[in-house]
Amino acid sequence: MSIFFTILFLFIKPNVFAEEIYDERLSLYKKVETMTNVPWYYLAAFDQYERNIQKDKQEELISISFPEEVWYGMGNIYSDEKIETITFFNGMGRDGNGDGKAKLNDPEDTLYTAANLLLQNGLTEDDIKISLWRYYQRDLSVKTIVNIAKVYRHFNTVSLLDRHFPVAIQHNYSYRSTWGHRRGFGGNRIHEGTDIFANYGTPVKSTTYGVVELKGWNLYGGWRIGIRDIHNIYHYYAHLNSYAEDIAIGDIVKPGDLLGTVGSSGYGPPGTAGKFPPHLHYGMYKDNGHNEWSFDPYPYLRRWEQMTRQSN
Repeated sequence: MSIFFTILFLFIKPNVFAEEIYDERLSLYKKVETMTNVPWYYLAAFDQYERNIQKDKQEELISISFPEEVWYGMGNIYSDEKIETITFFNGMGRDGNGDGKAKLNDPEDTLYTAANLLLQNGLTEDDIKISLWRYYQRDLSVKTIVNIAKVYRHFNTVSLLDRHFPVAIQHNYSYRSTWGHRRGFGGNRIHEGTDIFANYGTPVKSTTYGVVELKGWNLYGGWRIGIRDIHNIYHYYAHLNSYAEDIAIGDIVKPGDLLGTVGSSGYGPPGTAGKFPPHLHYGMYKDNGHNEWSFDPYPYLRRWEQMTRQSN
């Protein structure tokens, strides 16, 4: 499955998994929490992050995976699953279901092993951040997992399937596919988003569950806000006229939450406005654990528009 269709799979058909898979995952997360004292939402976030970056793991009960040499230990050439052998060769694999073996593809063993990885430095959030950084050695990976954990903890579930169109559908608006079009301000570049034209003051809504990662002025985007969701997708809302009261970096949001209002800010120093008609620039950026890139939000916007209308 290509990266594009993996993202499409996640966002166009949010109900593709039966509700039972989410219940089964949550049950397993909480079982391992009882065994290790690692909060279930950190286990869930670790698993979700791996699901996001491994395109062949979307339907797995647990998507965390470890290389064979890490799991069994260097020198364990026969991949012996017995705990005594793995321990002798300093392998990471652990027995999560009490059968005396650490099976590489067993969900309980995998999640129990992941919990022990997170426990290496202690149980506080800072301790878990250190463990994650040592494993990934990448700040964005650590921040994303911690933010996903905050979302799961806040809503007390991993079944978060709702979506919302980014402007209030009761207002007049128009949009078309404009991703990849040429832009000239600041040098030749492509348009990394979809422009949704609407009147000044039209409410701008969160499309997804996530955490506010960025807020403030940008030369190109004017007053803008950025939200990273539970699928390693960064959602970028630009050219705002105003922000919702009290919204701040670190806030947890859900689909339909007010973020601000449509404006025409940008293309200059702070406060510049009116250089183009009022509209919301909406962009989406995927992180695959190594790098981040823009992709066309238009197909998702069409689907979310339909979902929002059906829910009203």
